[in-house]
Formats: sequence, structure tokens, C-alpha cells
Amino acid sequence: MGELVTGEAVALELRPARLPSRALAVLLDLVVAVVVYMAVTIALVASTASLDVAAQTALSIAAFVLVLVGGPIAVETLSHGRSLGKVACGLRVVRDDGGPVRFRHSLVRGLIGVIEILMTFGVVACIASLASARGRRLGDVFAGTLVVRERVPATSGGFMPPPPPWLAGRFSGLDLSAVPDELWLAVRQYLARMGQLDVHVGRAMAERLAADVAARTGAPVPQEVPPPAYLAAVLQERQARESRRAFGDPRGGGGSAPLGPAAASPPSPASPTAASQQGTPRTAPPQNGQAEQPRDVRQERRPGTGFVPPA
Repeated sequence: MGELVTGEAVALELRPARLPSRALAVLLDLVVAVVVYMAVTIALVASTASLDVAAQTALSIAAFVLVLVGGPIAVETLSHGRSLGKVACGLRVVRDDGGPVRFRHSLVRGLIGVIEILMTFGVVACIASLASARGRRLGDVFAGTLVVRERVPATSGGFMPPPPPWLAGRFSGLDLSAVPDELWLAVRQYLARMGQLDVHVGRAMAERLAADVAARTGAPVPQEVPPPAYLAAVLQERQARESRRAFGDPRGGGGSAPLGPAAASPPSPASPTAASQQGTPRTAPPQNGQAEQPRDVRQERRPGTGFVPPA
């Protein structure tokens, strides 16, 4: 990404176009211009057949200048830096400060383009574009313009990596009220783009952000926790608190349902429920020398007589 500074001292991050995309855009523009020039030439030859050779030559030169030189200048001026080839390749010509181009910028680019593109078959333009840090040809240098990419390839920058499972609830007691929103935004941007950063740059940025967050919370970063994992866990804790504040605690506060009348009163000791809870067997005692049945065998319930056999 290239950084451009506007007149209001605002830094803009733009992606300069490189030689392959620019060459394809110029080739498409030249194909369209040549097709239009051939159509105009055929129309002039058919309409000026009665004129002498000098007049036909003058008209041919005028058609060449208007179509191959004036046409691109007019199209670039009226479309604010977007010709047909640049639209197809997702490019645009802008000023050095990021603003739209005007007629004088397009005029300088078009006149110098005749020399470095048409007369030298693009050799000078290719050399100048390769030598420039931002891919500018001579026309861009003299006009003070830059060709940038409008369509940036989609990346996975929006993916927020979750914290490790062993950090779940680790920082639930931190005081996050002193952490400003700007620092939270910086943490989110880092976590979303840390896969695109250089290893050393990403590590240094994570350590700096973790130190800033720890200074606001008043608790140091644990030694065994890596800075990226610490940032992800703290950010998840902050999001969980915001969610509970906005939608309420899903656990219902106390965490247990209220007891009803039946559940609130303890069971009677003589009831079957109390007997089953106390672990007393419900099987009948052996009678007439019969073997005792296993306790796991379900037996038929019989009405109680009130008689208790001797021990």
C-alpha cells in the first residue's frame, strides 16, 4: 500500500498499479483507438475522394491527432481518470494528493504518451515504470499523477481468531473500564490482519498493544500467555460483557430456577419417595423359605398392612 498525503494533511492508503495491469489497460485503449481511427479514415477516404492529395494528407493527419491523441485526453478528462482500458482493469488516474485529475494533467500525460508509448512502442514507458517505486511513467512524473488500483483483491482480514480454549474465563476479573475505544479498535485491527503482517513486525505490535492494555487494566500480562492470545482473550471478555449489558445475562442472574411448592417442601419420611432417596429397599422380606429376589428386579407394589416383621 502506498501512502498519499492530501492538501489537508490527511494520509491516504492507496495501492499503486504495477506494470502488467497498466500495460493491459493501455493495450485495450490502443485497440479501441485504432478501431475508431480506421473507421474515421475509411469515412474520410470515401468522403474526400474528389480532393487533391495534399488535402487528403492534411485530413489524415488531423484525424490521427484527434483520435489517437485528443481522444484519450478527452476521455480521461471527462471520466476523471478512467478510460475504457482502466475501467476493465480496475484502475484510475489520480493526482499526487489523491484528488481527481483535470484537463492539464490529462494533456501532459497524453502529449508525453505520444513519445514514450506510440513513437517508442512503449519501451520508454516500461523502463520508467519499472524504475519507479510507484510504477509511474514519464507522463505521470511530469503531470504529477499516479495510477492506482480501485479494485483490491478480497482478503481474509475480517476474520477474528478466537482465543485458546485454556484462556476461557481467565480474565473475567479484569477492570476494562479504563481501556479507551481507540485502543480496542487498534486491537481489533491487529487481530484481523495479523496473518498478513511480517512475523517480527506482528510480534512487536502485539507486545506493544498488550502492554498498553495491561497498563490500562492494572494487571500485567501473564508470562505464560503469548501477547496475541492475551489480546484475543481480553477482547472476547470485553465483547461478552457488552453482550450481557445489552441483552441481559443469559444465565438469569442466580443461575437456578425458583422452587415451587412441591419442590420447596421436604418429602415425608413415610413416603415412597423418601424411602427411595434414603436408600431403603422396597422388596418384600423372604417368606416360606423362598429365596430373596434381586433388588434390581421390579416387583409388583402391594398395599401396606402396617405389620413390621421382627428383626
